[in-house]
Amino acid sequence: MKVMVLGGYGNFGARISRALGGDDRIELLVAGRDGKQAAAFAAALPGRAQGVAVDMHSAGFAQALQNHGVGLLIHTAGPFQGQDYAVARACAQAGVHYIDLADGRRFVCDFPRALHAAFVDTGRVAISGASTVPALSSAVVDALCKGWQRVDSIDICIAPAQTAPRGVATLRAVLSYCGGPIQVWNGGQWQTHIGWANPKRVAFQRLRPRLGALCDIPDLELFPARYQVRERMDFRAAVEVGLAQRAFAVLAWLRQIGLLKNPSSLAGLLNTTAKLFDPLGSALGGMVVRVAGLDAAGNPAKRAWHIAADNDHGPEIPCMAAILLARRLAGGEPMACGAYACVGLNTLADFAPEFAKWGMVTDVVEEG
Repeated sequence: MKVMVLGGYGNFGARISRALGGDDRIELLVAGRDGKQAAAFAAALPGRAQGVAVDMHSAGFAQALQNHGVGLLIHTAGPFQGQDYAVARACAQAGVHYIDLADGRRFVCDFPRALHAAFVDTGRVAISGASTVPALSSAVVDALCKGWQRVDSIDICIAPAQTAPRGVATLRAVLSYCGGPIQVWNGGQWQTHIGWANPKRVAFQRLRPRLGALCDIPDLELFPARYQVRERMDFRAAVEVGLAQRAFAVLAWLRQIGLLKNPSSLAGLLNTTAKLFDPLGSALGGMVVRVAGLDAAGNPAKRAWHIAADNDHGPEIPCMAAILLARRLAGGEPMACGAYACVGLNTLADFAPEFAKWGMVTDVVEEG
């Protein structure tokens, strides 16, 4: 299968390209606006890899996909917050499978309703959110709560390493809801909370405790319905340096009082200045997923899954679901045509070889 990675030499796209480049079932197209950079990157990859210049915003993008004979497109060119579905629609028009790494709440949650009919008509599959959230997070919750009678709460926190490679697009996505209102399922009802305000202490198995602040991601909307959560669905991010975490809280406050209307405009500056905090941090990052409810026997249960990623390998995690799905499609595995949020499409066991490849350590802890 010919697979095009859009943004294929970027922060996440490069990782996916490296992972797929040596697969003999895949002819890889590393795609981006800079054809020379794409070609240089592709030349260093194993297997059949080629760099191509494409403009995903052009009116002829669908025709370009057909001209290149693309069978699957993996869209990594974020941020997805505020982005439309033009790339996915072009894939449907061209008869191409589609996967993206979106973590924007509206982008992922509205994706099936907007595009399902188009991909059914063309006989292809489109998957949004093939990343840490909601792909990996749903796989973890599925594993932790298997057979349970009831889920009362789900609490998730990602904790990136301070020295891990950063991308301006990722930071721009984070800042898009810093200080903005977020609808959260809490106390058995929808409530309005503020993004990145009021950080709380989060404990990890192999990381030091950190301050975690509320993020607006698809899980907040998808999981209460999927798991019939009775009490709370919470998602936080915890940067390693506490001073940096508090700086985000200040930005949230400034937006709330009207002194900072668009925090995203600071993404480039903050991405550069973040390096000043590197001596205070480390190369160790991770994630924790905590669930509480009634187990198969009807007994109260609390369980947590932890992952620790050292040596700045944490950014590999958001790429894993897309890599796994691409391999399945390239191998000819049939998937139901249509458009879907990436919830429950991979099992936690599917991720295990990828974790092992990068020396990542996982723990399941009974906390009840």
